[in-house]
Amino acid sequence: MRATTHNRHVITVILVCLCCGVSVSHAETITIRADEWYPVNGQPDSDRPGYMIELASTILAGHDYSVDYQTMPWERAVDSVRKGKYDCVVGAFRGDTPDFVFPRENWGRIATGFYTRAGNPWRYTGLNSLRTQTVGIIGGYAYGDELDSFILQNGSLFHAIKGETALENNIEKLLAGRISVIAEAPLVMNAKLKELGLQEQVRPAGRLNEGEPVYIACSPAKPRSRQLVDWFDTGIRELRRSGTLAKILAKYAMTDWKAQTPANE
Repeated sequence: MRATTHNRHVITVILVCLCCGVSVSHAETITIRADEWYPVNGQPDSDRPGYMIELASTILAGHDYSVDYQTMPWERAVDSVRKGKYDCVVGAFRGDTPDFVFPRENWGRIATGFYTRAGNPWRYTGLNSLRTQTVGIIGGYAYGDELDSFILQNGSLFHAIKGETALENNIEKLLAGRISVIAEAPLVMNAKLKELGLQEQVRPAGRLNEGEPVYIACSPAKPRSRQLVDWFDTGIRELRRSGTLAKILAKYAMTDWKAQTPANE
């Protein structure tokens, strides 16, 4: 059947779009994977997917890239990104993924804190004070060289849980009396306790440190990783200069980590 005048016009428009890459093409996609660690990264497709997801999306949009972010258990996320199946992880410490490609600029500072049930008088006063406790941790996480070494030497004191609901499971075990302490980032623990309505049942019991740099980190198997982290470095500086960083962080009740305020820890 011959095309009508209208059909010929439609076909011509489609062919022009195909040849010029107009309308029918899409921005390239960067894949980000991690377990949920709110407010660093939260539920995909929510209005608060996590401040690192918003930072990455904002920076990459300036280079005509979009972000495909999904959650999965941390060890699987690290392994998949290491092999080049996905591009980057968020919420990484250098001790988690020493072989990954890191930007020069960190995307926050996160401390390790200790939590007990309300009414438990125990407080963290140094690594030796953990010897009388059973401590819930998340398998595959790095807690800093000092605590990681202590965990290796005193494995019977620590109960590791893996999976996407590991923190919730540790809180459940704490309240049931199956562990006596949880090691977790205050920034993350406070958000989770608020979400679960358990602020009155779980209390902070001291900190291991005042915070270590945390990053977005990209695959050592992908050639474009170096370009990505260069964009992240220039991008975070521009977002800080323009005030956009402060606006994104304010959504999560945070302030710029370079101000070194407790709100970020």
